Amino acid sequence: MSRGALQPSQQKLAEKLTILNDRGIGMLTRIYNIKKDMNQHNTLTLSYIHLVPKANFKDKFGRFAQLFTFLKFQSPLPPRCPFQFHACGDPKAKPSYLVDKNLESAVKFIVRKFPAIETRNNNQQLAQLQKEKSEILKNLALYYFTFVDVMEFKDHVCELLNTVDACQVFFDITVNFDLTRNYLDLVVTYTTLMLLLSRIEERKAIIGLYNYAHEMTHGSSDREYPRLGQMIVDYENPLKKMMEEFVPHGKALSDALVSLQMVYPRRNLSADQWRNAQLLSLISAPSTMLNPAQSDTMPCEYLSLDTMEKWIVFGFILCHAALNSDPAALSLWKLALQSSSCLCLFRDEVFHIHKAAEDLFVNIRGYNKRVNDIRECKESALSHAGSMHRERRKFLRSALKELATVLADQPGLLGPKALFVFMALSFARDEIIWLLRHADNIQKKSTDDFIDKHIAELIFYMEELRAHVRKYGPVMQRYYVQYLSGFDAVVLNELVQNLSVCPEDESIIMSSFVNTMTSLSVKQVEDGEVFDFRGMRLDWFRLQAYTSVSKASLGLADHRELGKMMNTIIFHTKMEVLLNASLADGRRHITSEGLSNCLLCLFFYSRAFEKMFQQCLELPSQSRYSISFPLLCTHFMSCTHELCPEERHHIGDRSLSLCNMFLDEMAKQARNLITDICTEQCTLSDQLLPKHCAKTISQAVNKKSKKQTGKKGEPEREKPGVESMRKNRLLVTNLDKLHTALSELCFSINYVPNMMVWEHTFTPREYLTSHLEIRFTKSIVGMTMYNQATQEIAKPSELLTSVRAYMTVLQSIENYVQIDITRVFNNVLLQQTQHLDSHGEPTITSLYTNWYLETLLRQVSNGHIAYFPAMKAFVNLPTENELTFNAEEYSDISEMRSLSELLGPYGMKFLSESLMWHISSQVAELKKLVVDNVEVLTQMRTSFDKPEHMAALFKRLTSVDSVLKRMTIIGVLSCHIPFLVSSVEDFKDHIPRETDMKVAMNVYELSSAAGLPCEIDPALVVALSSQKSENISPEEEYKIACLLMVFVAVSMPTLASNVMSQYSPAIEGHCNNIHCLAKAINQIAAALFTIHKGSIEDRLKEFLALASSSLLKIGQETDKTTTRNRESIVQESPFLTMDLLESCFPYVLLRNAYHAVYKQSVSSSA
Repeated sequence: MSRGALQPSQQKLAEKLTILNDRGIGMLTRIYNIKKDMNQHNTLTLSYIHLVPKANFKDKFGRFAQLFTFLKFQSPLPPRCPFQFHACGDPKAKPSYLVDKNLESAVKFIVRKFPAIETRNNNQQLAQLQKEKSEILKNLALYYFTFVDVMEFKDHVCELLNTVDACQVFFDITVNFDLTRNYLDLVVTYTTLMLLLSRIEERKAIIGLYNYAHEMTHGSSDREYPRLGQMIVDYENPLKKMMEEFVPHGKALSDALVSLQMVYPRRNLSADQWRNAQLLSLISAPSTMLNPAQSDTMPCEYLSLDTMEKWIVFGFILCHAALNSDPAALSLWKLALQSSSCLCLFRDEVFHIHKAAEDLFVNIRGYNKRVNDIRECKESALSHAGSMHRERRKFLRSALKELATVLADQPGLLGPKALFVFMALSFARDEIIWLLRHADNIQKKSTDDFIDKHIAELIFYMEELRAHVRKYGPVMQRYYVQYLSGFDAVVLNELVQNLSVCPEDESIIMSSFVNTMTSLSVKQVEDGEVFDFRGMRLDWFRLQAYTSVSKASLGLADHRELGKMMNTIIFHTKMEVLLNASLADGRRHITSEGLSNCLLCLFFYSRAFEKMFQQCLELPSQSRYSISFPLLCTHFMSCTHELCPEERHHIGDRSLSLCNMFLDEMAKQARNLITDICTEQCTLSDQLLPKHCAKTISQAVNKKSKKQTGKKGEPEREKPGVESMRKNRLLVTNLDKLHTALSELCFSINYVPNMMVWEHTFTPREYLTSHLEIRFTKSIVGMTMYNQATQEIAKPSELLTSVRAYMTVLQSIENYVQIDITRVFNNVLLQQTQHLDSHGEPTITSLYTNWYLETLLRQVSNGHIAYFPAMKAFVNLPTENELTFNAEEYSDISEMRSLSELLGPYGMKFLSESLMWHISSQVAELKKLVVDNVEVLTQMRTSFDKPEHMAALFKRLTSVDSVLKRMTIIGVLSCHIPFLVSSVEDFKDHIPRETDMKVAMNVYELSSAAGLPCEIDPALVVALSSQKSENISPEEEYKIACLLMVFVAVSMPTLASNVMSQYSPAIEGHCNNIHCLAKAINQIAAALFTIHKGSIEDRLKEFLALASSSLLKIGQETDKTTTRNRESIVQESPFLTMDLLESCFPYVLLRNAYHAVYKQSVSSSA
């Protein structure tokens, strides 16, 4: 088929535009990273991907004409380039040759002479370069060949632009959308690339160093160096050079730009105009809610405003003559200049529009009016653009919220109203990107317009719309499958049939369109078939190129309805691939149209991004939208490009760290709110403690007796519960504010169960769980209020009340977030039953164990506190120096129950073992005293029936008081060991006497752990067993144990002379705690003789005989209190009986002792 001198089908315009645009983005990525490496000292290691040599370019295109357009050129790495390229991240990435002091003079010389080469007359300056030439070749090769690739890319673009001019291609964004868009994109990409290249300060040094090293090594310059060096020099001022370069392309470029006059002004409206038009509203016209959203320019409706502004600004700078000849061009130019002060070149690189345009136009004769226009637009942009975009964001927040809410309730509307979703995402994306690039790069007249604390809300609704499309993708697929087959295919077929002229090639392509759409069915959706319309879209792109050239048999300019209909059909086909993210075209479409990766630039504005997040958390009403920031991190990996693959590691790592930081901060904020609520609840619970009701009871009693309660005007104390009484619903307490803020933040944490970032799964709820565990652990320990200096600590009952209040609040968190709070309780409370937690910090078990043993019981041994059996508690004794705490408040039954509930079985076991360690220490000291008196005690053991001899031997004993004091301490420790209560009593009570001791000890250990008293304390047996000495034989150990009992027995009469030994019926004991001796004697005897396998009963009988003999010799004593101690020994012992006591000690003496005590108590009470 003849088309004149140039055959459009052979020029492959569609394929070349697609490939060059993608290659241009890849080159931009590499040049961007080189610039950051040189100018900002960032690093990343990149592999080398070289452009296809120019000579093979056309051949390669011939092959790609039959393949999918997004395939990439790749050639193997040249043998001369075994190197790595650094960019994007580390100060050490900059080539050392550029900062090496030894090469400084050589570098300056090369830059000064660039691009000329002089090696003969400057040997002194280049001597150091000679030494390192091989390393320079190796390490600078990739930088050098990247610049060569830019030059080759420039050549290919210029060639394609010339081809377009030669073909006299017709451009209209509303008709041949893909062709016009790709053409304008290529112009902007090319311009951007040359601008970024000119911003690399060391480009001459790198190219010159490499070429000098190449000449020194190979004897000649690199073959690409002359052209490359000239390009660098020519493009020192890239825009000025390109303005000259684009003179022949002005007609095609201006035509393409002017076609935006129906699109750009409609997109660049104020918020009031949007509001009056009910833009994006599904409910403004209920009668048309189910009608499909239609437009003659479907793909233009969600075209990026930022993209169009770049087209207009760069396009009219390059073909500026159109501004003087075409009023439509001038109108577009002014509107773009008034809307923004700077444009995004690439990522975070910006272009200051007004300054650059003014600098270019001011030197052109006859452009004074254009320069004045630029200055006026600059003033307008600085004065009004900020407020205009602020109002747009405000409108979009409410519009997107309404849209997301309606679609969540009626997802079926996603079919007919899919265009609204894309428009909403595109509009919101443009406003966020505008704010980002202007906030840091422009001197503002009003900073309020550039600080948006509600930006998180807008991002959140964008993510919510995206989630709706992902979730209800099958709904959209069913709708558009039927739409394509039942409507679009029919209309397109009619249009084709009505064409007056339709060449064979075009007819075949359009017939394939109709056949493809007609073959679609809902069953394919139900079967989960993957739709792939890439071939159809590529054919339409080709058809646009064929029919847009001059002298085409079928001119698209004369059949605009066909172009508009096909653009609509292509939009419908894109709706089918939304779920097929694995398809390259689908992914690219989603990226470019703003559905998924619409805010990728946020990654490169990391400071602004993090500041937005902090502002979001600081404003309680916005905290519910904070999840949008970690959700954005899931998209950042789409920033990467195939030409810069190793950039994935830097972007991936940064995405992970950002996501982790955001989720961690959200969890911390929620944790702090929960902690504040817990503090408030603990305060309220504390008001209900019994100690606070004393004043209320006192006032009630005084009121009844009509006594004055105090000074007049004294404020009445508020009763607990007053805080819940509300006279006005508008009255908001601090607790209300905390609960509101927590519910908002928890909504965000609970929004998604998990998210994927660079193949890593993040679970927001686990962050909260982790922080709650850490804070709960610290709070429990903190609520003990333990002060090591003053030895103060909270009462167990008060701590238990606070812990229960804390746990109640934590349980209520399950109403906000789906977390297992029981797991938190189990992890934290179980750790608190151990000596140290998982972080090696002290627990309440260690704190309370330390306090009870080192503070309370130490005062007992000092005689300041006594154990009162009647009260089953320790009580302070009157002393000169009053204690800082009341022992009874820490040791009564209720406190012990609270303590056991707090510490749990493991904690109580630890407390018991600590007590036993103290007892074993006392027993060790007692054994030393026995060893010191072993001879005397041996004689006394066999002379208990010789009173005179016993009296003489007794005088020879030393440390008698110490023995009794230590035994009393043991008794005190043994009397008040709290245990948990359970029921294995029956098992314990039915152990036969002849049972093997090992078996019996196992049963006793079980019983002791369950809280039951045992004949033999297994913990004490274990503690004393560890004291066995290797230097003493078992027989000697047994003898010492026997003599210890003798020592105690013969020492007991000395208690009669102690004033503190007077028995008190009120407390059922003695103020010096000697009533605890009975417990100590029985426990120590049972443990010692279990260890040494002796007869416990025989040894206790011996002890009773010795003690009775010692007491009978002082029968004339007036103090009868010590006599009673003999009976308590028998009562406490499971091995002795009252009959045995009667045989050793007449019971009449016991009756006399009781009578004397009774008379004494009566007389003292009188």
